[in-house]
Amino acid sequence: MKSIVSEKDIVVPENVDVDIKARVVVVKGPRGTIKKAFNHIDFECRKVGPKKYNIRVWQAGRKHAACIRTVCSRIENMITGVTKGYEYKMRFVYAHFPINVNISDDAKNVEIRNFVGQKVVMRVAMLDGVTVTHSANQKDEITIIGNDIDNVSQSAAQIQQSTRVRNKDIRKFLDGIYVSEKGHIVKEN
Repeated sequence: MKSIVSEKDIVVPENVDVDIKARVVVVKGPRGTIKKAFNHIDFECRKVGPKKYNIRVWQAGRKHAACIRTVCSRIENMITGVTKGYEYKMRFVYAHFPINVNISDDAKNVEIRNFVGQKVVMRVAMLDGVTVTHSANQKDEITIIGNDIDNVSQSAAQIQQSTRVRNKDIRKFLDGIYVSEKGHIVKEN
């Protein structure tokens, strides 16, 4: 059954500017700017206050009405990204052969060597706005940081998938690089 109108409001914090034109959202904050296009979703957005936006869908079925929550969540994630940022920590897990990870000088590329004793060097390029560093206080750990949660999580996923064990029993061979902790760069008091 179609509903006549479905809507949800987004409240923008004081130190963030949101600009929505033709379903292209630009969010500016203290940590930078994120721009995303939502042209593939049919919705209406209007400004109802100085720091308040209304997302609305007309004549929507169940699945189309669910897109409202998706759009609002992604815009809220963009607001969180430009205020607090995102940080993923990944740990190296190995039984016998220690995994060697080299990070390029510009912190945009990761080289993984000696994974399960392989001679192959796996190279993973970080997406836009994402940097990777070795953790200072933990031995086998890297930290991936950035403002856009999509790019940070996708970069972590590419690192994890590059160290997938193939042609062996994955219950026995648990080696790899896995996400151990997710959080924000700017910690709340």
